[in-house]
Amino acid sequence: MNPSIRVESLDWLYQFWQQNPGALPWEPLFMLPPWLKTWHQTFAPDMKPAVLVAAQGDTVIGIAPLIIDGCTATIIGSPDVCDYVDFIAAPGKEADFANALAAYLPAQGITVLHTGVIRPDSRVVPVMTHLGKALPLQAECERDEVTLEKDLPPTWDEYLQTLDSKQRHEVRRKLRRLEEAGAIGYRFVTAAADVPAFMEVFLKLFSGSREDKATFLTPAREQFFRALPAAMAEAGLFRGGVMEMDGNAVAALLAFDYNGTVYLYNSGYDVTRSSLSVGVLSKVLLIKDSIERGKKRFDFLKGAERYKYHLGGREVQLHRCCISLDVKNA
Repeated sequence: MNPSIRVESLDWLYQFWQQNPGALPWEPLFMLPPWLKTWHQTFAPDMKPAVLVAAQGDTVIGIAPLIIDGCTATIIGSPDVCDYVDFIAAPGKEADFANALAAYLPAQGITVLHTGVIRPDSRVVPVMTHLGKALPLQAECERDEVTLEKDLPPTWDEYLQTLDSKQRHEVRRKLRRLEEAGAIGYRFVTAAADVPAFMEVFLKLFSGSREDKATFLTPAREQFFRALPAAMAEAGLFRGGVMEMDGNAVAALLAFDYNGTVYLYNSGYDVTRSSLSVGVLSKVLLIKDSIERGKKRFDFLKGAERYKYHLGGREVQLHRCCISLDVKNA
């Protein structure tokens, strides 16, 4: 049966996601409906999203959440707050999904598709490969930043053994020095009701830790940062961390816990405690917590900061592509 495409809303997408767990591989984190809705409400409230849903009969086989502006379509999200994006497609149905897009996009006068930032294992890639068999198209892809990630072993000791000897020694030395400096506590925030108070702590440490982070925190991004953890906490996916010394918050981080992976989204720390490496150690303790809870992967996300390599992160090269569809010859 040839698939058909219909256009739905983000509200429909959210409901479908809630009512059909496991129906599709909802990857990556940044394509989850709570994330998409929060981004749209914050950054593009005046632009109507077009959620293209490909279905064979009653079975949904693929979803392309897009913003359409004239003849240009872009996957919902922006690289400053959405590290990488993708289509959502059932395994083995990429070709059928592509064929449906091939019929739909030109008929709507869409001549350009911007993928945004994508991973090498993105479902956009096989979809566009199949799409190229049905449509004359030209794809221009360029390297973007790298993201770093690490597969997690079953135990903390095994994790330490994956680090080189120098970094393993440094982690142990810094943890010991921190414990000797004062009464250390580390707590996690997961409930939506606790998010507003947590975000006050986080934003203070975030903006105070580096000048570029303070500059990054525009009013719109601050609004997004406040709304996103609440939305993700409602879905059971938020994990905020606070490190305290002698009862005072000295580091905080935003993390998300999804599908066996912990995503380190952003962080901040008290610069007056930088000699104790509280910023790095807050991440070390998040990795330890992730291992103890049986998580399989730790995603440091975009950016080539040195600590990510020191803590065992492996580079994954990201790309962004612009697909030109030759409607005249289709």
